[in-house]
This record gives sequence, C-alpha cells and structure tokens, in this order.
Amino acid sequence: MVDENIFFRQATLKLFSSLEIETALRRLIKYMNQHLPADGLVLGIYDPETNISKLSAAIFPDDMKQPPSIISLPSHLWSWFKKKWEEAPTTMLINDLNDQPPEMEKAISLVLPEDTSHIHVDLELENQRLGVFVIFAKGKHRYTEQHAELATLLHDPLVSAIGNVLKHQEIQRLRDLLEDDNNYLSQRLLELTGDTIVGADFGLSHVMELVRQVSPMSSPVILMGETGVGKEVIANAIHNASRRKGRPLIKVNCGAIPDSLIDSELFGHEKGAFTGAVSTKRGLFERAHTGTIFLDEIGELPLAAQVRLLRVLQEKKIERVGGTEEISVDVRVVSATHRNLELMVENGDFREDLWFRLNVFPIIIPPLRQRPEDIPELINYFIEKKAMELKVNRPFKFSLQQIKEFQKHDWPGNVRELENRIERAMITGSLENISRPGNNGRSMDNTMGKSREAAHDKKSFDQAVTEYIQFVLDQTEGRVEGRNGAAQWLEMHPSTLRAKMKKLGIKFGRTGKQNS
Repeated sequence: MVDENIFFRQATLKLFSSLEIETALRRLIKYMNQHLPADGLVLGIYDPETNISKLSAAIFPDDMKQPPSIISLPSHLWSWFKKKWEEAPTTMLINDLNDQPPEMEKAISLVLPEDTSHIHVDLELENQRLGVFVIFAKGKHRYTEQHAELATLLHDPLVSAIGNVLKHQEIQRLRDLLEDDNNYLSQRLLELTGDTIVGADFGLSHVMELVRQVSPMSSPVILMGETGVGKEVIANAIHNASRRKGRPLIKVNCGAIPDSLIDSELFGHEKGAFTGAVSTKRGLFERAHTGTIFLDEIGELPLAAQVRLLRVLQEKKIERVGGTEEISVDVRVVSATHRNLELMVENGDFREDLWFRLNVFPIIIPPLRQRPEDIPELINYFIEKKAMELKVNRPFKFSLQQIKEFQKHDWPGNVRELENRIERAMITGSLENISRPGNNGRSMDNTMGKSREAAHDKKSFDQAVTEYIQFVLDQTEGRVEGRNGAAQWLEMHPSTLRAKMKKLGIKFGRTGKQNS
C-alpha cells in the first residue's frame, strides 16, 4: 500500500523542482518508479481547430524512438478525436492497444509503440481542456487500478505545470517575435539607398519645401516621378523629419510580391488560414505600427489588395487572412509610383476611391534632365560613395567638359543611371568614353536611337520605361539576369524585371531573340 499523501507531496515537489520541464519530469519519473512502472512520460496539447497535437514535454527511454514534437492527425481521425476532446475528462488505463477501438489504437500508435501499457490523465482547468498526461511502460498489462489512482492524484499539480509551460512558450514566442522584428528592421536598414538628398538647395528645393510642410503631419503622401529619380530617398526624408522618427519605417515593393501572397505579406495571416500557415504571422502593416509604411510601385497593387488598403486608410484597422478579429494600426502611408494613376483609374486598373485617399498630398519629383544644375554635386557625391564601397583610394576627377556633357544628356534612367555610369568608370579606372553607356562607340544620344529634341516629346511613363528597358536589353544583348544582365544594370530582381517586361509587352527569352 502507498500513502497517497506522501506520494502526492513528493511527486509535486519533484514536478516543481526545476524551471526546465524536462528536468522536472526526469526527477518525477525517477520517484514514480518506486511505486509504479514508468519508462516514460508525455505532456501533450491538442489544438482542435487545426487538428494538430503538440508534445510540450516528453521523456522517452533511449532505446525507444521519440515522435516529432508536432503531430498532424490523419483526416480520418479528426471527427473522432474532436469528439473525444469534448467529452468529460477521465483517467484511462490501457494495458493492451489491441483491446481499444481502432481510432484509439491508430491515434496512440502515432506516439507510442504497440507493445506498451499506458495511463492517460486528461487535464482540465475551469471546464477548459488543457491537454493530457501519459505515463507509459514497456510491455502489456503493466498497470493496475491502484496505479491509475496514484496518477490521478497528480492532476492539479500537472495543470499548474502545463500552465507554466504554456506561459514559458508564450514568452519565448514574444522573444522570437521581437528578435524577428529586430532582424527584419536591421535588414531593411541595410537596404536603404541612403538619406543624403543631393540637390536639396537647387533642383529639388521645391520638393524639399513640400517635404518640410508635410513631414510633421500624419497625412498620406504620394511621390510621383520617373523610375530612378530617388522616390525612396524622399520617403526616408519624410519619415526622418516626422514625429515618427525612431519608429519603424517599413518599405514594400508592391510589384515584387506575387498576387497570391500580397494579402498575407501586407496584412498577415492566422494559423491554419491556408496550406503551410503553421503559425500566425504579422503583416507589414502590423510591423509598421506607430511608424511609416512606404508602398513603392503602388500602381502594381492588385485590385483585391486595393480594397483592403482602402479600409486601412479609412478605418485604421486590418484583418489578417483567415482571421475575424479587427486589429487597430497607427500607420502613416507614403506611396510612390512612376505610372499615371489617373489614367489607370479611367481604364479601371486602379480604384478611384483609393486614388483620392492616397492623393492627399502629392509630391512630383522632377527627372534629372530637368535639373542639370544638380549633376556636378551628384557626381562628387557618387564618387565619394563608390570610393568607399569599392575601396578605391586613387584620386578620381571629371573634367569640366565631361561634366558639361553629362548636363546635356537626357538621363532616361535618371539618378540611378548616373550612379551606374560613375560606378562603371571607377571599376574600369578610366574616364575615357565615360559618357558612352556601352563599348559600341555610340554616343549618349545615338544609343537611345533618338535625338535630344525627340526625347523631350510628350510621352507616358510606361512608354519611357519601355524605351529604357529596351535600350538596356540592347546593351546586354538580351541578357536579363546574371552578371552584366539587364536586372543587374537596373538594380532590380530578375523576376520583378520579367514581370515588368511582360506587363509592358517587351519580348524576352527565346521569343525576344527570334524577333531581334
């Protein structure tokens, strides 16, 4: 006979003898072996919403294979297992799996071998099922009713133990979440193009005046201008001059996210929302809470995502994919585009109500050809920047004549194209033919296939972008990715460039080569 009071007291002391649950369970099993067979212990939790069982803690003998910590139940057991979960908690004695219903046999065999005996103690707190505690021993018919009564005595201490495990896991989850945020923001900071605004006192003086006016507010801002004019740098300036400085600045390229993932990326998803969603994920809007989100290439956003973005702007609330709970967010939206959104609205490609919400404070950034006075300062800035990046120590200087040639050029790629020209000159170590984009001997104007006067003709953003991408493809002989490919030239991801080319009707791959 076992004194139940002594057993309860000693077993409880072992269970709470360590903050590490595995250590505590090893001490418990060592003590329990004095009074009943115990080769191993399992502390499990079941989530009926996702039909996933999780082993929060487990002790297995060395010669027995331990199952994975997360077990997804087969679909044919779902209804049976949920029904069992909703029944009143019990202590169940199983000495032979073959004597159990087929569903029970299959469910237990996911965790334990067939030739084992078990005692299952259902754990419940305030009429809410928490999990199950299992004691098992090798061989059949190892347990008696007295053994089951002793295991039942541990129900309350085990409930407290599993509560501590869940709290520890939540703390760990929040810690991982914080670490994930820090890593994410650090990575984003490394990707910043810089915060130095060259030309703030000259060609961009009007733009900077608008930045100074709108930065202290929380109003939406939309930045418009050709590709490569520095919209991201202006977005940095707006955030850093606002009251949200020091808070998150999350940058999103709407054209680089597949349509099927855009909602999940922007607004997050709940666990089980779709195949592969094994955990809850916060979206970029939640990450940007109390800060700023920069939506670059807003014109590429699918219509379905535009609806949800409109709700964020109107109600300051989001809803995760697969969720029903509304989450309040305090986010300032700065968007940018090189496309004519008004024309897109007329064509039905962009929502008119969203356009009105975004177009509260528009800032048009002039192309480089309209501010040639900034080019000398930009040249010096990029020489210093690239000298540090490339670790170039030798002097590098442009002549006055070369600078004048640069000021006469139309710069269809704007500041980004100028930066690339400077970098190419510093890599080759030669200033000869620096005004020529390739080694084919053509001048700047001729490489574009048009005269400087024709380049000033009125054209749409899409037309200008199409011409420039085609020009770059000519220089790379149709090569899209890889070293010296068009994607590297344009500083774009190859898949993003292909999507852009497909949208603009630019042929590439085998078709492009055949046509050329």
